[in-house]
Amino acid sequence: QKQLVQSGGGLVQPGGSLRLSCAASGFSFDNYDVGWYRQVPGKEREGFSCIGNTDGSTYFSNSVEGRFTIFRDKNKNTVELQLNNLLPEDTAVYYCATQRACSAYYMDGTRTYFWGQGSQVTVSS
Repeated sequence: QKQLVQSGGGLVQPGGSLRLSCAASGFSFDNYDVGWYRQVPGKEREGFSCIGNTDGSTYFSNSVEGRFTIFRDKNKNTVELQLNNLLPEDTAVYYCATQRACSAYYMDGTRTYFWGQGSQVTVSS
């Protein structure tokens, strides 16, 4: 069975860091672009980062660029999201997803294949 399993997240103070991990189970990430999304209850889902499978190209939205990084760990078959300099407005449930391509155009979440179960990130003092 193909699925994405997320780990990481939690409570952190403003300015702190967290790492989220998205593991592929039953398939290889090598053939997929992977995106990260987040959602706050009552607000639209935001697609904010992705990584390509062929050239490793990356995309970051303005809201996270310079603070978040994304990379693949091929040994672990995971895609990692490093969140630095976290702000209270980063509080959300974070999801990873495999998707058709990596660019701003594909970050509306409608051209995806598998989704992770979600990880809560809370930034609060």
